[in-house]
Parts: sequence; C-alpha cells; structure tokens
Amino acid sequence: MNLTPQSPFSSKASQLLSWGHWFTFANIGLVLLISSSYLFADKAPSSALGGFYMLITWLSHTSFITFCAFVLTIFPLSLVFPYPRHIRGMAAVIATCGISILSLDAFVYFKLGYHLNLESGPEIISLLWSEFSGSPLLASTLAICFIAIVLVFELLAGNRAWRHLAELKSYKFPRYASAILVSCFAASHSIHIWADANAYFDITKQDNVLPLSYPTTAKTLLARHDLLDIRQYEQAHDISLAQTQHPFNYSKPIPLCTVPSDSSVTIVVFEQATNLAAFVKQHELAPIKQLLQPTEHSDALFNLIHGLPAFYKSSVPEHAPPAWSSSQPLLNVVGFDSYSEMTNPAAPINIIHENELETNQAIQGMIIAFSLAPQSAEAIYNGMLYSNDFKVSEQLIFKQLHDVTYTLVASHLNCSELASHTMLGRDLEHTTNAEGVNYTQGVLVAFKKDKITLVRQDGSYKNLSGTEGFTIDQKLDIPFLINSIKVLKKFSPEQNPR
Repeated sequence: MNLTPQSPFSSKASQLLSWGHWFTFANIGLVLLISSSYLFADKAPSSALGGFYMLITWLSHTSFITFCAFVLTIFPLSLVFPYPRHIRGMAAVIATCGISILSLDAFVYFKLGYHLNLESGPEIISLLWSEFSGSPLLASTLAICFIAIVLVFELLAGNRAWRHLAELKSYKFPRYASAILVSCFAASHSIHIWADANAYFDITKQDNVLPLSYPTTAKTLLARHDLLDIRQYEQAHDISLAQTQHPFNYSKPIPLCTVPSDSSVTIVVFEQATNLAAFVKQHELAPIKQLLQPTEHSDALFNLIHGLPAFYKSSVPEHAPPAWSSSQPLLNVVGFDSYSEMTNPAAPINIIHENELETNQAIQGMIIAFSLAPQSAEAIYNGMLYSNDFKVSEQLIFKQLHDVTYTLVASHLNCSELASHTMLGRDLEHTTNAEGVNYTQGVLVAFKKDKITLVRQDGSYKNLSGTEGFTIDQKLDIPFLINSIKVLKKFSPEQNPR
C-alpha cells in the first residue's frame, strides 16, 4: 500500500485525522455541558480548594474520556476506511450513541447515586420503567427528541469541520485550550494525592462522582516510594466502630416547646404482617414506601422510641425515657416490657403494640403503622410505612424509624429545636437529603440515594441496591463513610463536649 505524502490514501487519512480532532473538540464542549449535571447530583464541596478541584477534574476528566473515545473508535476507522462522507456519518452515529449512554448514566447517578454497571441493571430498568409508565408519551417524546437533537448536532459539527478545515487549522486557541486541559489533568491528580495523604475528605469524597474516574491515591503512589506513613494513613482512614461503649452526650438544658392541642399521634407496631394488612384496610391508611429498619427488633424499637441509632443503645438506661421526652412528657409507650415505665396517657405521641389494640378501637388523630422486619441475614430491611396523615417530602428517599420520630417532634409538634438537640434524624416533611446512617448488630449502615453500604467490624463490606437488594460491585467510598460516622457520633463526647 502506498502511503507516501503524495498518495490519495495518505492525503485523505491526514485530512480525516485533522478533521477528527476538531470533531472531538466540538464533542468535548457538548460532553462538558451534559456532564455538569454530575456536579449538582451531590452536595457541593464545603471548601474553596474542594470547589477548585471539582472544577479542574470535571474539565480534564471529561475531556480525556471524550478524546479516548475518539482514539478508540473514529481514529482507527479513519485509517481503515478513509472515505470522508461515510466516516462523518459513522462518527455522528457513534458519538450520538456515546453521548446518549453518558446522559443515561448521568440520569441514573442523579437518581440512584451510582453509575451504570451490570449489577444495577434491574434497578435501572425499574427506574426507567417508572419514568416511562408515569407519562409514556411525554417521556418517549423527550427521549426521541434528545437523541435527534444530539444526532443533528453531530452531523452539523462534522460537516462544518470538514468544509472549513483549512480555516480551522489557522486558529491558535486549540493549542491554549489543550495546554489548559493537560494542566488541569496534572493538577487534579496532584491535588488528589495530597488530599488522600492528608485525609482531606472534601476532595477525596468526589472520587466516585464522574464516570470511569480512577484518581491517583497517596497510598498507591507515595507509599511505593516510602514517602507515606502507613500507620498514620490507616488511622486517618479508619472506619472502625469496635468500641463497646458509645456515651450519649446531648445538649443541656433541653429546650421546651408549646405542643399544639390537636397533635395526637398513634404509632402502632405490628409483629405480624397479616394483622397489619387488616389494620391498614380498616383505617384506610396510605402506604409510604422505602422504610429502612434494622432486622434486630430491639434496635428498631430503640430507633423509634429514642430517635437514635442503636449505636447509643448501651449508654441509655433501659427504663429511662428518651431525652426528647425527659423534660416534658411527650411520649406514651404501651405493650412493650422493656419500656413499661414510659406510660403517660396524656402524652401526644403514643407507641402501641398490636396486642394492646381493642377490636374495632377508634383511634383519633394521626395514625402511623408498620410491621417489624422479618428475621434476615442482612442487618437492614426495606419495608413500608402506613399512615392517614404523616407528611413526607415528595422526593423518593429512604426513611428510617428515627427519622419518623424526629419528624413528628420537629414538624407535627412544632419542636424543631428539641428534635435537633436530642435526636439524630431528618425532618422527612421538609428534607431533600437522600443520605442517612444507622448502626445495628455491630454493622454500620450508610446510604446515599439507592446505594446502601454495610460495613462490619472485621472490615468486610457490601454495597447493595436498597430497592432491589442486589449487590453493587463498587469500591468502598471511604470519604462518604467517614462523614456518615461523624453524623452518627453527633452525640458522642468527642463530637459534643459538655
């Protein structure tokens, strides 16, 4: 084959290669626009350095991935099949497919908190089905229009780059843009190495945000050259909760509040799902999805009554009232032996065992009902909550039993300050926070959107889809877990000194 500069084949290949760079440059702009949605899917960095790192990583990583896609697809096609018209058409189709997959990944990450992978296939299908089944015509129209717009953009970008190739070659700004992107790429990895070595989690917590992201870590680079204190590194990244005592140290004095006169709430706890179904039908209760509760029943009741994870269970006296009901009687517990001394019929919040309900008993005010989790090998169970008037935000997020108690005190009783001083939970009526933490049977439970991480005391861990229950094959998100532990230890002495 003749590949001299004068050969037609060599000339076309050279022109296509030059065209491919401009076509890729145009796609980098489009990919940056779409991938910006990843930056808004999670909480923004709290520091200026974290924000700067997020910006340069977004610029460099998405540009690098786009360029790699060109090298692996369009570039070899240009050499093997150097026919401009056909290459432009194939490149437009390939780019449209790639950007459509990126857009799907961004949508899944925004909704579920993890990227596309084989293990999450059932949950992704379920997510898409729920979106399409709600308004199939609108969803289908939007999807088709989006793909069509991207394809038109690719065809126009490819044709314009080819027709104005000589003019484009005279521009100098691509050199400066390339230099900036390369500098951002080097700077982002250097900053990440420093952040990982110094446990600067405002930066390392961003590791899993962008797709196909594998930033260089201090442990793999600095330790290789004996420049890292391994013991200090491991201590900074320790996520162990193996201590036996977890003192509960809440703020004192406990704030008082004025409880509305019509604030009666009855929470009925069932052990038999069949009895719950009959009760729900009798009182016409509406279901509330995604209630996460421990499979250990005593931990679940502790969550509900004290508004705290079982992390503090060993430090709370067995018969002592919860901190939020210690200064003024707000809680009445009936039918549970371990909480028999918390009986106060005049209290606005009543927690009743199903055996204490009389046949056809009329219950006034708000009703909440749920069934304790069935015994399972897993530490956590995704079930249902039922109520006639319990308000939650429209955002579909996991709820926990201590969130329920927190919400009742904060919003229903108008005692938000009391709730924040004595409980660890979220106000489900107003929150948009899709993150939460719990602790049961020696297992740290942390969730973000649909992904639940279970970490045992021996260091083993598992990532699960909270909705479908399948295992997600992803590495341990250390920064997220460190932050979850900080939230869990809100009332520990080292977090809240007297």
